[in-house]
Amino acid sequence: MLSRARVYVLKSLDEAALRQLVDRALTEERGLGNRHLTLGDEAFSTLLAAADGDGRRMLNLLENASDLAEDGSEIEPELLQSLLGDSRRRFDKGGEAFYDQISALHKSIRGSNPDAALYWFARMIDGGCDPLYLARRVVRMASEDIGNADPRALPLCMSAWDVQERLGSPEGELAVAQAIVYLACAPKSNAVYMGFKMAMREATEHGSLEVPLHLRNAPTKLMKQLGYGEEYRYAHDEPDAYAAGEDYFPDELEPRQYYQPVPRGLELKIGEKLKHLAALDRASPRQRRK
Repeated sequence: MLSRARVYVLKSLDEAALRQLVDRALTEERGLGNRHLTLGDEAFSTLLAAADGDGRRMLNLLENASDLAEDGSEIEPELLQSLLGDSRRRFDKGGEAFYDQISALHKSIRGSNPDAALYWFARMIDGGCDPLYLARRVVRMASEDIGNADPRALPLCMSAWDVQERLGSPEGELAVAQAIVYLACAPKSNAVYMGFKMAMREATEHGSLEVPLHLRNAPTKLMKQLGYGEEYRYAHDEPDAYAAGEDYFPDELEPRQYYQPVPRGLELKIGEKLKHLAALDRASPRQRRK
């Protein structure tokens, strides 16, 4: 016998519930707690009006605003207004939400579709989004989705951001559009993004592991007597400028591979180089320090 499907009706959140949601997002470590940001009453009122009872919409706008705020600062109403733009139609209850459009832009670039990426960029500009916010997000996309598959992407996006800041519209928007098309057409790699996330997770989990003696700086006589810098191998003095078998991790942490290049773009060559170096390490008679 088939069981009856459950239907859940989602209701708008009231002001108190939305305030609690924002406070949790700003204080919890899983949210923005590590950024130490604050939000005043006026800025919260701006968020409240834009969210229209939608908690996800409010959190998304809060995240977008935090991207542009400095750590330890207060998110100002002016910053939120710049994200909302002169037009609020993106946040109309029956219209498409801001966070859906930036998601569509990002996924169009990741999916190598320059035409769809241009469309969503144009939609957001037409809706009143601050072009500087979009320029900043495009820089993030260059590192997250292109990475070392095409290292030219990042400086190109930085240049587009600079043009937007220096010249404003419409010249700046055209430069950002150029960067968006380049990203969409570029080879894709999230290897740096994934490797950095893994390294950050392990750095947090393992705490303050000591730097091995051979890697420490020795600017004083006492430090040299304590063994700082002893047995360090200067790579430029080694064959092919590579100290095969050398160990650069803390003693308590086994060497591991965070960065795994993809077989696309420049990372194809980078991967081949790293495999060659790994083979030299395996052939080296030097053993890991105990």
